[in-house]
Amino acid sequence: MSTLHELHRPLGSTGFQVSPLGLGTVKLGRDQGVKYPNGFTIPDDAQALALLQQARELGINLIDTAPAYGISEQRLGPLLRGQRDEWVIVSKTGEEFEQGRSHFDFSPAHTRLSVERSLKRLETDRIDLLLVHSDGNDLAVLRETGVYETLAELKREGKILAYGVSGKTVEGGLLALEQGDCAMVTYNLSEQGEKPVLDYAASHAKGILIKKALASGHACLADGVDPVRASFELIFAHPGVSSAIVGTITPAHLAANVATVAAVLQGIR
Repeated sequence: MSTLHELHRPLGSTGFQVSPLGLGTVKLGRDQGVKYPNGFTIPDDAQALALLQQARELGINLIDTAPAYGISEQRLGPLLRGQRDEWVIVSKTGEEFEQGRSHFDFSPAHTRLSVERSLKRLETDRIDLLLVHSDGNDLAVLRETGVYETLAELKREGKILAYGVSGKTVEGGLLALEQGDCAMVTYNLSEQGEKPVLDYAASHAKGILIKKALASGHACLADGVDPVRASFELIFAHPGVSSAIVGTITPAHLAANVATVAAVLQGIR
């Protein structure tokens, strides 16, 4: 069985070694307002626990959640009991999802409240990486709201160990990396506009997490080419990439993704 245990890599200069695949947990907490091609049923606790155990056995140590992912954080707290040091936990601030709709608050007061709430929900004393969940106005969010200054304070207090932005623009990603530790960017077969952010990260030892690596399940190619393999070949050909987040809740998909990434990375080496 292919695993990622021997393929962990640095998350920029944070000091964390992370698996090249991270487990996204939208589907553990939310089934409304999501953009996947097929419907799904949120797994029960037994299924979620089995998925987390499988991820660990496959060498995955990075887990991605957010307040906007419905009840994902609340579920992960109990599910990860006794395993805290086995995981690099990524959460976010800024976006809230209530009554089927997103709204945003990047104020210092909300940022602090959000992080304290995440700590309680996740049953932990620190969040390894905290990302600003941008509404797309990346530069305004970073320059005008005080959110990054608040995250810097929380890092000094030890409540978060690194911070960055999950953004939507090149300019926002670059500013996020200049002043912070990591950026989460969209980079896949059909969207490569944020490549300059990856380039900057590679030359400045900053962390990069890839979202929508498989185009939220929409990745497809013709001519008999495996779209999953082609996606991961593109992503991991770039030296700036730390890890790609995949949000599957299907054990067979998770194992297949891990096997593909292991094959791609061993081929690159």
